[in-house]
Amino acid sequence: MNTYRLMILTPDKTLFDGEVAELIARTTEGDVGILAGHIRYAAILKTGALTIKMPDGTTRTAAEAGGVLKVSDERTTVMTTAAEWAEEIDPDWAERSRQDALRKIEQYKNEPDRLERANLKLQRALNRLAVSGRK
Repeated sequence: MNTYRLMILTPDKTLFDGEVAELIARTTEGDVGILAGHIRYAAILKTGALTIKMPDGTTRTAAEAGGVLKVSDERTTVMTTAAEWAEEIDPDWAERSRQDALRKIEQYKNEPDRLERANLKLQRALNRLAVSGRK
């Protein structure tokens, strides 16, 4: 099985830096799969799941909050504002965040800037719940 180097970076940390067999990510144009030898590529990521197939065949999933995906000859890099592994997500906290976002959406329905931030918060909370296995 061919592998390549994947880095997943946030402003606070390097979530992952290692060899993988495949990455599946959600872009603004739809899901994309990256295998070893992929052509150079760049895309904007939507809030969604990153699924990584490891060289031993196991998979890992992370929730990411939007960003950029870049494939070069040397490596594939995901730069995102936030990312966490599925097993690290606290579903109860994500549910509280979802409820808070829904309250803010109702509260700020006449304030476009605040409403947009509340909708983004809701998307991130729903994504965390989905990736954690609790919808």
